[in-house]
Amino acid sequence: MEHPVIVEVTRGNRVESRHRGMVVAVDGDGEVILSSGDVDAATFPRSACKAMQALPLVESGAADAYGFGNRELALACASHSGEPEHAALAASMLAAAGRDAGALECGAHWAFDQPVLIRQARAMERPTALHNNCSGKHAGFVCTACHTGTDVKGYVGYDHPIQAEIRAVMESLTGALLSHDDCGIDGCSIPTYAVPLRKLAHGFAKMATGTGLEPVRARAARRLIEACMGEPFYVAGTGRACTRLMQTAPGRIFAKTGAEGVFCAAVPEKGVAIALKCEDGATRAAEAMVAATLARFFDHDEAVRDALLSQANRAMHNWNGMHVGDIRVTGPLAP
Repeated sequence: MEHPVIVEVTRGNRVESRHRGMVVAVDGDGEVILSSGDVDAATFPRSACKAMQALPLVESGAADAYGFGNRELALACASHSGEPEHAALAASMLAAAGRDAGALECGAHWAFDQPVLIRQARAMERPTALHNNCSGKHAGFVCTACHTGTDVKGYVGYDHPIQAEIRAVMESLTGALLSHDDCGIDGCSIPTYAVPLRKLAHGFAKMATGTGLEPVRARAARRLIEACMGEPFYVAGTGRACTRLMQTAPGRIFAKTGAEGVFCAAVPEKGVAIALKCEDGATRAAEAMVAATLARFFDHDEAVRDALLSQANRAMHNWNGMHVGDIRVTGPLAP
């Protein structure tokens, strides 16, 4: 199936690039509200599903045992920019469990965000695992293992109890059966599973509404969603799309990006969640797609709708500040 063109990039009066993709919005009962492209195609959600992966941290009692609040829970769901506040909070989470950065198995890298990278390079010789964009999630894994008496070593492995629990959580939320056949290795070394976009969206709709979830999971899911909405800086960072989207309507939008053009989002007050993928993996297109899709659920709030549409359709400028073209949503997502 050929996916529709959803985002165009112009230069002058011509379309220079086109991005195809698929997008779906689903309610807590699994009813499809909006759909474009093959939304039943199996897709690696990558980091977009981190809130699902953080559920054992809350459900096990580890988050309460270590005194974690919204900032820690948001960081456990984050793909952060490695800013000083992010690294310090990840270290604090590990310290609560009597561990340090040496327990992390996510690897180390410089920040992906250029301004943050420049500040890092000026301030230190090399980054540590605390600066990895997934360090908060991994700190959550370590804390869960410590609290439950599970051996921390090798926690990134497919057969480790932490990853087996995450796999079971994702199966329960999405209804997809996950195995080695659906599994790849994510950038931070944990397993990542290909899930149909429609089922991924349904899983997040269940988290946002509690529909079909047992009380313990419903409370944990709502707590994580609210933590991310309450502390959007710790989900991503300065100038990042996830942070910006959640700041556009504080406490009303949950948004989380994943590598290779994936985004998941939810509007809890509407009882809906969104999952999408830009087919070619372009971040710029995925960010435009999610903003435009979210805008559809704020028809009665003109200020929020317009703010989202301005993020979906935006001007591009060169290094001299000259307007050279535009990124715009088109086709099924056009206003």
